[in-house]
Amino acid sequence: MNMKPIKFLFIVSLASLCLSLTPIPYHKVKFVYDGDTVLLESGEKVRYLGINAPEVDHEAGESEDMAHEAWKFNRKMVNGVQIRLEHDRETKDRYGRRLAYVFLKNGKMVNERLVCKGLAHVMFKNKGLKYRDLLLDSQRKAMKERQGIWKRKLKGKEKIYLGNSNSLRFHCPDCHFGRKISEKNLVRFKTIRDAFWEGYSPCRRCNP
Repeated sequence: MNMKPIKFLFIVSLASLCLSLTPIPYHKVKFVYDGDTVLLESGEKVRYLGINAPEVDHEAGESEDMAHEAWKFNRKMVNGVQIRLEHDRETKDRYGRRLAYVFLKNGKMVNERLVCKGLAHVMFKNKGLKYRDLLLDSQRKAMKERQGIWKRKLKGKEKIYLGNSNSLRFHCPDCHFGRKISEKNLVRFKTIRDAFWEGYSPCRRCNP
């Protein structure tokens, strides 16, 4: 490097100062759909990345266990407040919703708080997500403490469950998608709890 040390340090310091002066973009939440989806004032929908909260049936049908509790907790945290969005590898889902980690102004991550309270489980598409370890550790803590959705026993009716190390989903042994898992990607779990503990999420079709 031909640049003199003092000149180099000046440029680095100047660059750091410019970055620190860059305003952090915040977005105001206009409406909360459920435990993991919100609407911004801009009209854009945001789906929380790396987690899945129990489904709320907005047609007056039967919602999933703890769905309304997750919805209420999410509303309490973000409704009408400013949030910061942080993205990962995937920025949009198949419905066109923005995928993001959501942070409050106090620095707390909303995704993690829902998992820690047992009001959502982790849902990863790959093992390279930046906050995978944080979310999985929070889920394991909630499971140990039997928080929220983990109050019920997760033994299931099957003697074995089939996990796909590529999709990070687990299936009942007679599930069409479970039977199609290649041997190199096949992981066998004795209980549903074991699958959740390793960060796998349930197949939407067979719903183990």
